[in-house]
Amino acid sequence: MDNGASSYRRFLAGDDEGLVELIGDYKDGLILYLNSFTGNICLAEELMEETFVKLVTKRPGFGHRCTFKTWLYTIGRNVATDYLRRCSRFKELSPENLEQLADDEESLEQSYLRTEERIILHRALHRLKPEYSQVLYLLYFEDFDNSQTAVIMKKSKRQIENLAYRAKKSLRQELEKEDFVYEE
Repeated sequence: MDNGASSYRRFLAGDDEGLVELIGDYKDGLILYLNSFTGNICLAEELMEETFVKLVTKRPGFGHRCTFKTWLYTIGRNVATDYLRRCSRFKELSPENLEQLADDEESLEQSYLRTEERIILHRALHRLKPEYSQVLYLLYFEDFDNSQTAVIMKKSKRQIENLAYRAKKSLRQELEKEDFVYEE
């Protein structure tokens, strides 16, 4: 079942939390998609907001002929096309403003990619043995050293080193199942 479709149905039934979930799940990707039309990240953010406003005010029916994400992005594309059609002329931007817009766009893309990578990582961590996920969490998310982790987990320092090695190996295998790309 498409998670976005169920959230949208809940929203249509009166549960505002469904809309909050939709915005949280789709806003960043929709902004990046709309940016491909506008070439302006700030404008893409506004068009993303307008897309969700359209969902709230018009409450269009979702026909299940495609995925919810495809349907939502189609609405976003239509909003962007309508906007661009209405704009008869564009303001010229100074080179400084263009550089700032490019930096904003790159920053948003990097942030979105890091968020996606974190989601994949956390999913993979949850699939590991509890002991593996615990040692990795303590070492890499809480920045404990091996000695501190050994005290917390009531193990020797050597056991923690071995456990961490096996946990990293297991995590790598889980991430490779999802075609995770490692940064060099």
